[in-house]
Amino acid sequence: MEKKETFTEAIKNGYTFKGETIKIGAAMFDGEVIPEAEIFLPLSTLNRHGLIAGATGGGKTKSFQMIAEGLSDASVPCLLLDIKGDLSGIAEAGAANDKISSRYQKLKMDYKPSTFPVDLLTLSNQKGVRLRATVSEFGPILMSKILGLNDTQGGVVAMIFKYCDDHKLPLLDLKDFIKVLQFAGDEGKEELQKSYGNISTTSTGTILRKVIELQQQGADLFFGEKSFEVEDLMRVNDEGRGIISVLRVMDIQDKPKLFSTFMLQMLAELYAVCPEVGDIDKPKLIIFIDEAHLIFEEAGKALLDEINTVIKLIRSKGIGIYFCTQNPMDVPASVLGQLGLKIQHSLRAFTAADRQVIKQTAQNYPETTFYKTEDLITQLGIGEALVTLLNEKGIPTPLAHTMMCTPRSRMGVLTESEIENIVEHSKLAAKYNQVIDEPSAYEMLTAKLENAAAITPVKTTKAAKPEESTLEKVVNNTVVKSIMRTAGNTIVRSLLGSLGLGGRTRRTKSFF
Repeated sequence: MEKKETFTEAIKNGYTFKGETIKIGAAMFDGEVIPEAEIFLPLSTLNRHGLIAGATGGGKTKSFQMIAEGLSDASVPCLLLDIKGDLSGIAEAGAANDKISSRYQKLKMDYKPSTFPVDLLTLSNQKGVRLRATVSEFGPILMSKILGLNDTQGGVVAMIFKYCDDHKLPLLDLKDFIKVLQFAGDEGKEELQKSYGNISTTSTGTILRKVIELQQQGADLFFGEKSFEVEDLMRVNDEGRGIISVLRVMDIQDKPKLFSTFMLQMLAELYAVCPEVGDIDKPKLIIFIDEAHLIFEEAGKALLDEINTVIKLIRSKGIGIYFCTQNPMDVPASVLGQLGLKIQHSLRAFTAADRQVIKQTAQNYPETTFYKTEDLITQLGIGEALVTLLNEKGIPTPLAHTMMCTPRSRMGVLTESEIENIVEHSKLAAKYNQVIDEPSAYEMLTAKLENAAAITPVKTTKAAKPEESTLEKVVNNTVVKSIMRTAGNTIVRSLLGSLGLGGRTRRTKSFF
């Protein structure tokens, strides 16, 4: 009994914070929920990023759905990357059932179903607010990264962007970029080399192939106008609740290049646009990336480097990034070390390799005398997790076996009619879903080449000469001309010699 009281006191002291908080559950001791040992997340530290991990079916997705709800109530907007398609239900109220009622009874809390302000976003032709960006906004450095170019090829891309800037050729979509690449490798090669240096046809060909590969993964849908402004991710509705943006990306799991393109652009844009805010009472934006292992498995080095850099720097902009994945080992160590909040749901140990991973995972959490972490990880029930985070002083809180609260919104997908209703009433859909196709590099270069072809002077054909006579043919024959020239030279030399004007002859010096 004394140990239980000591545990309760440790949890209360460890999870009491100044300022606003979000309650996510209550701690458990020896399998029993202790309602007074409440687990809170302080809003002031949520920009320090986090990890929500666990095997399929453990409840990790519902954990960050529940956290997103608390953030919305606290006027903090969120972006949820919905890869499985089961997060859209956050727009509709949930419904109590026996399991939910039993859980809230143990937590001594009231379950209050609620809806939340939601915008549905899309990178493809699915219903939702279309996210786009222009090629110019990417710039030569990001474009080179996403295409996986070497330094020489990256230099060619920089040269092309410079040429387009100097000649007022807007690069809006991929067909613009492809047209300029073709122009640089053919008709315009001489023009570009005069002003910007040599361009290798091999380099332009390689870049073109990589752009076409990106195009094959559906990037045509992403590049273009109207460009999405990242400030629209950080909105609060008229009631003071943070708007939750759900990016539905269920159809691009097999298109890693497209997903990488979006992630690179969004993270770079957020970092460039958002001002430095330092330590603030609550974050400006929280991004939840579901099934993050798909990103790290398929992402190229450019995306990994970008995420690593952004994780280190973007905290000062008031933005937090949370990865939801099946195993903490799916996240690179350089990124894992930057994550302040850790919520670990159950892991399964079916093989020796699984047991080794669980042992390594347990070592990532603070030591505790109340649990044997390595064993507990495999014994967690659905909706239970091990929780630890950094407090205001940057010190890890005690590791807590926690019974998590459930989402108050629907734990399931929306119907087609519900999706249509949300999109129809979305202010962002009206702003971004109109098709814009202004004259850009493709149209301008095409017109330039057509005009050049039209004004090229036509070569006039010479009038046909009258047919030569037999004598003329003999005289003009090259063999006959050579014979006559040789005979003439011989006759001239003979005449000059007889007159004594043949010049001096070189004598051979005798050595005897």
